[in-house]
Amino acid sequence: MASLKDIKRKIKSVKGTQKTTHAMKLVSSAKLKRAEELAKRSKMYAQKITEMIDEIALQISKHNDVSDNIYFRNVENPKTVDIVFVTADKGLCGGFNSQTIKAVNGMMEEYEAQGATVRLRAIGKKGIAYYRFNKREMIDEIEGLSASPSYADAAKFIRSCVDDYIQGKTDKVVVVHNGYVNMITQEIRVDNLVPVDPSTLPEGQGNSSSELELEPDDDDTLLEALLHRYLEYVMYYALIDSLAAEHGARMQAMDSATTNAKEMVKSLSIQYNKARQEAITTELIEIISGVESLK
Repeated sequence: MASLKDIKRKIKSVKGTQKTTHAMKLVSSAKLKRAEELAKRSKMYAQKITEMIDEIALQISKHNDVSDNIYFRNVENPKTVDIVFVTADKGLCGGFNSQTIKAVNGMMEEYEAQGATVRLRAIGKKGIAYYRFNKREMIDEIEGLSASPSYADAAKFIRSCVDDYIQGKTDKVVVVHNGYVNMITQEIRVDNLVPVDPSTLPEGQGNSSSELELEPDDDDTLLEALLHRYLEYVMYYALIDSLAAEHGARMQAMDSATTNAKEMVKSLSIQYNKARQEAITTELIEIISGVESLK
């Protein structure tokens, strides 16, 4: 059995860990509220710009086949697929990062089984470190962006992906991240960035109630400009959504760690009291034995 000194040292160490995890939980809780509010506002903007793109594509489809547009080009069997994935820059957030990596690995196996070449573009230290360790090549990687999302940096990052798509270097770009559902739940989200699926356009092309009117010479230009903004915002929203989910996962993980530390302190305290009682009993027996031997 461990000595009283060792047990006391363990209790002190666990209590120190408990204070740290509790503080991290409070910090993540405060950050989560801000990230959650930003994610809600950003989601509303993303929905509106998506509706506008759908409506413009709908208007264009009255006169032309929208699938002729490079951004709506349908590729049934892509030869090259770019997977853009977002992980955290820090750990201590439970299975948050491992869930994203597991989803990316599953997609890689699926595409490669179909004969496609998969290229990885990584955002976040944890994902980058994982694939570096496993000696998997990444054509693009950036650290710090997932911890502090910036629209300008997100737009710059995704622009290179879209440029490769336009130039024919890749046939499909997919964005994978662990998204925020609520304070205790996260879910993997996969966005097929480009090409945009024409089947997602609203049905009933002749029954649109929108008052939107397009000049014949401006429709493609306007659609392309909005698509660029849409693609940039999808990447930016993925970063915001991932950050909110990260704080939720970390808050939950630190809450569990704090509870476990509390239980461990309780268990060690019982162990300490038992060891102390045994030591006192042994001393009493030795004293009594000594007194008896003197008689």
